Amino acid sequence: MSDFDAIVVGAGCAGSVAAFELAKAGKSVLVVERGNFAGAKNMTGGRIYSHSLKKVFPDFESEAPLERKITHERMAFMDPCAQMAVDFTSPELAEEGKDSYSVLRAPFDQWLASKAEEAGAEYICGIAVEELLRDDAGRIVGVRAGEDEITAEVTIVAEGVNTLLCERSLGNARPKASQMAVGIKQVFELPASTIEDRFLVPEGEGAAMLFVGDCTHGNVGGGFLYTNKDSISLGLVATISTAADGSNEMPVYQMLEDFKNHPAVAPIIRGAKLVEHSGHMVPEGGYDMVPTYVFDGALVAGEAAGLCMNMGYQVRGMDFAVASGQMAAQAAVRALDAGDTSAAGLASYKTAMEGSFVMKDLETFRRWPHVMEGWKSMFTDYPVMVGEIMNALFKVDGEPQKPLMKRMMPIVKKRGLFKLAGEVRKAVKSL
Repeated sequence: MSDFDAIVVGAGCAGSVAAFELAKAGKSVLVVERGNFAGAKNMTGGRIYSHSLKKVFPDFESEAPLERKITHERMAFMDPCAQMAVDFTSPELAEEGKDSYSVLRAPFDQWLASKAEEAGAEYICGIAVEELLRDDAGRIVGVRAGEDEITAEVTIVAEGVNTLLCERSLGNARPKASQMAVGIKQVFELPASTIEDRFLVPEGEGAAMLFVGDCTHGNVGGGFLYTNKDSISLGLVATISTAADGSNEMPVYQMLEDFKNHPAVAPIIRGAKLVEHSGHMVPEGGYDMVPTYVFDGALVAGEAAGLCMNMGYQVRGMDFAVASGQMAAQAAVRALDAGDTSAAGLASYKTAMEGSFVMKDLETFRRWPHVMEGWKSMFTDYPVMVGEIMNALFKVDGEPQKPLMKRMMPIVKKRGLFKLAGEVRKAVKSL
């Protein structure tokens, strides 16, 4: 007899949702979390799209520690001294099923864990799982954590982006440096009324901003900003290959300092108090970095399965994690009830994933990470070009003005009209 029906490794979004679903189905489940509490080691830019969470917790809005409903979107091209932003707000962004919220992971993950515990799941925190146990036939039968060996019929690995267990015990390859990014974030305390005034949002609502260009000093990556109830989450994401490149004279922490001092950002955090600083890795390879996620006796969910998507205008990960955790648990319940937790018995997880928005969205945009990786001018020259175009459009100096096209075309032509058209066409096609 196994110690538990299921063991879940990791108490993030995928892990705690999986534990909740298993416990709700009457299965004995243990969650092993290496942090001192759920959310202690987790970090996000700060936004969750609610659709997948609502399928697990239909009334989550009334009890989850949400920060602000995001009803204001902004995307900005930055050169060293200017920015051009696309600003959008709409009632549709607040509609149920289409809405999203800013969150802080420490309280949010603790809430998810509490829901799983209320359903009957057990949690052990402050201990790392060092390896997965196998029986003589090679099936995963539990975990070794410290000096303890704990057995289960099914193990769900939701260890997060640093996939040491998946590499060490399941044989999944380590992601390429170009498929991974490093995220760095700071949280600044500001009064709620000040946040609402600076972002022109109604009371209780919030804004999300994404930046490209000088925020990463022309390197592949971008900046982000999310408004919380009484704070602002501000940070950068840059590819690991850039961060680890010895020839790169600009480390990520310096990029962040310069980003904070940029004239488009400094006024937003003026007078704010820095209360938190954190860093984390982010999977950004899309569909082509998703590893094998069904094994004899084991399933992989969340960021451990590479489930994250950065579209430039939209960043998603937590809704993928919640959905994959739910589907993994439901597949495990079916396998446990059928008495078959082999890879074949757990295969309904893969079927569910491939039929869901998770894998379909990743597959639809699978070419985008490769396009962005090779599109250097998007992060260097394009923001400068946009700034030149905006200056030509708005500048009035008393000299007779040329027709608009005669002002615009020299700016575009010096970059190569056909080159620009080809790059844009390639990007649009990948999207």
